[in-house]
Amino acid sequence: MPGSPRHAPKPRGAASVDEARIADVIRPVIAAAGLDLEAVRVTAAGRRRLLRVVVDSDRGVSLDDAATVSREVSGALDAVAVMGDFPYTLEVSSPGVDRPLTDPRHWRRAAGRLVQVTVTDSSGARPVSGRIAAADADGVTLDVKGDPATRRRFPYAVLGAGAIQVEFGHPPSELGATGDGH
Repeated sequence: MPGSPRHAPKPRGAASVDEARIADVIRPVIAAAGLDLEAVRVTAAGRRRLLRVVVDSDRGVSLDDAATVSREVSGALDAVAVMGDFPYTLEVSSPGVDRPLTDPRHWRRAAGRLVQVTVTDSSGARPVSGRIAAADADGVTLDVKGDPATRRRFPYAVLGAGAIQVEFGHPPSELGATGDGH
C-alpha cells in the first residue's frame, strides 16, 4: 500500500526461537558447572542459527570450562529440541571487558579494576571514575580519582552501569601479581 511503512523481514529461523526458554533449559547445566549464565543470544547465520551463551564465575572461565559447558549445554538443548528444526552453532564464551557492570557480582568480579560510572543522587547525575576497592551485596567502594576523600562508598541504587576502563601497563602494587588482590 503506498505511503505505509515497510517492515524489515525478520531473520529466518532466529525469530522462532525463545531465548528465555533456552536460558531455562541451560541454566541448571551451567550452574552445575559452577558458573553463572550471563546472556543468551540467537542470531540467524545463513541457513543456520548462531547461539551465543555467555557464562562467568568468581574464578573466571577457562577454556576447559567453556569446552565442558559447551558439550553439556549442547546435550541439554538436543534433549528437548528447544532450538527447533534449524541447525545451529553453539558458542560459549566469557564476558568481555566491555560488558557493563550491572549486578553486584559484576562489580565484585571487577575488584581492582578502573571503572567509569554515572552516579545519580540528590546532587544530580555526574560521571565518577575510580578503582573498585570493594563490592558487596549493598554497594561499591571506589578509590575516586581527584576526590580529596579518595575512598567513596556508593549504594547500587545510585549507580548506573559501570564501564571498565582498559589500562595498559602494570596494575598498582597493592593488587598483587594477578591484579585481583590474590
